[in-house]
Amino acid sequence: MSQSTMTAIGVEGGKGPAEALRAVQIPRPEPKPGQILIAVKAAGVNRPDILQRLGGYPPPPGAPPTIGLEVAGEVVEPAGRWKAGDAVCALLGGGGYAEYAACDARHALPIPKGLDFVQAAALPETVFTVYANVFEHGGLKAGETFLVHGATSGIGTTAIQMAKAAGAKVIATARGAEKAREAKRLGADVAVDATAEDFAEVAKREGGLDVVLDMVAGDYFPKELDALKTGGRIVFIAALGGGEISFPVFRLMQKRAVVTGSTLRPRDADEKARLAAAVERVVWPWIEAGKVKPLVDRTFPLAEAGKAHALMESGDFVGKIVLVT
Repeated sequence: MSQSTMTAIGVEGGKGPAEALRAVQIPRPEPKPGQILIAVKAAGVNRPDILQRLGGYPPPPGAPPTIGLEVAGEVVEPAGRWKAGDAVCALLGGGGYAEYAACDARHALPIPKGLDFVQAAALPETVFTVYANVFEHGGLKAGETFLVHGATSGIGTTAIQMAKAAGAKVIATARGAEKAREAKRLGADVAVDATAEDFAEVAKREGGLDVVLDMVAGDYFPKELDALKTGGRIVFIAALGGGEISFPVFRLMQKRAVVTGSTLRPRDADEKARLAAAVERVVWPWIEAGKVKPLVDRTFPLAEAGKAHALMESGDFVGKIVLVT
């Protein structure tokens, strides 16, 4: 294929506010051995994209410098198990906000039956994150009680549904009564309006927690530990409420608690491939059975990525925001 250009989204000045996102012309990626080239139809918007735009989350070595961690589209240059024309969604190290994206063939998955490109683009980043942290690091099992914060976020809406699909009891927190009601509609057994109720007290009334997915940290941690059952697990994936926590060691010992956390983007290619295979084996059947549904709040044309970021920063959305090419 001759070298050609494509439209992608760049950040004017290297970093800046949502309005700094601009459509630019850059070279179309040339897939390396073992990579596929995808004609992007839709790209998911995620909170790490905002961190990258602000200069705080650089792409891992070898990844494109442009923003975007998940896409759906058609294979135009095949590799691995894929052939030209296959409809896929894929987890990327970067570069999703563009007309074309290259990725390791092992990090692409078939679009689940019944889903379109927009819905499929909302899956990889959140589903991989929830699977790795809730089911692998957190070890959530059927019959256990699971707590997730930010119930109406992309991670929250996905975690509620995946935990229910696995047979867990779900307690979800959200800021505001309407968002708490939305959490119930998504299947949460108990929804807590965190602006009006103490989630830890509610969790204790419900018999305590086995697994917590925490993207808040800060002063939420001691409350979670207090509501944790013996042998419970707290898994961190972000720290929107502050990155430093005080650690009551003896309380941790008494509870035999496990406190862990992870990031997805810096994992090596083989580890992401292992995770992709596990997601396809475990989660894809839930999606095709209708137990887990990607929730897309709004779509924006690729060129309006700045508006998509402004909406995400406002918090006035439920589920995912997706760009369409």
